[in-house]
Amino acid sequence: MKRYLCFSLVIMTVLAMCLTGCNLTSDVKKTEEVKIDSIQVEKIYHLLENPDNPNCNLVIDFNYPVECPDKTILPVLQKQFVVAYFGDDYAELTPQEAVNKYVEDYITGYKELEEDFKKDIEENETPGSWYSYYEMSQNEVVYNEGGLLSFTVSFENYTGGAHGSHSYTNFTLNTKDGKRITEEDLFVEDYQDSLAKLLIDEITKKNNLQDPKGLEDIGYFSVDEIYPNNNFYIDATGITYTFNEYEIAAYALGQTEVHLSFEQIMPLLKENSPVAGMIK
Repeated sequence: MKRYLCFSLVIMTVLAMCLTGCNLTSDVKKTEEVKIDSIQVEKIYHLLENPDNPNCNLVIDFNYPVECPDKTILPVLQKQFVVAYFGDDYAELTPQEAVNKYVEDYITGYKELEEDFKKDIEENETPGSWYSYYEMSQNEVVYNEGGLLSFTVSFENYTGGAHGSHSYTNFTLNTKDGKRITEEDLFVEDYQDSLAKLLIDEITKKNNLQDPKGLEDIGYFSVDEIYPNNNFYIDATGITYTFNEYEIAAYALGQTEVHLSFEQIMPLLKENSPVAGMIK
């Protein structure tokens, strides 16, 4: 009897642990308030539709919201994602329509090279490498909790010239109204100089330097020109800024990413800022 009772207690304990584990898993899933879907496209087009000719290569990996707690906000969020990825000209299109139209526009633009290409061929000139175009883009959701939806759009392309170009643009949306959160929503008045100092100090530390002026010796432009640029996203740990190539430094250094913890920026935050509830 005692052995049976002990066995029953063990079984009950294991079941309780399993149920607790299931609840924890369920809670984690519930934190992702906005459900995301994606559209992937890879399109190759050869000039004059000849596979022996130079081509363009377009790769799209577009993530976008498909469900959120307030259904009336979903179209607003989708529009934000479409504009952030494809631009204002596509603002009134659905995600799928925007992808289709962008692919069409990109190929149409590339076809404008065909007349020059035919002239080069007629003159027996070897087609230059500048006829080979490519464009690769994607967006990634980096935070999706507590009424905030943060994502980054990365873009790389080549349209002739010495090298391709790269850009990274960050966004944080308020899922309650669909609006983009800006620095003015977060920080007190006249925050710019103080925030700039935090950014500069962090970049200096990342490069193992003692004096910010030393940044100018390794490829950064004037330190005095490093300033908040509204290109940030928010996650559970703080705020992350991105400065793209040529923005504050030479092309060879690429992008500069700077993370500031909530503890660092707390003195600059408004009491009613959208992140107030995230700071313990």
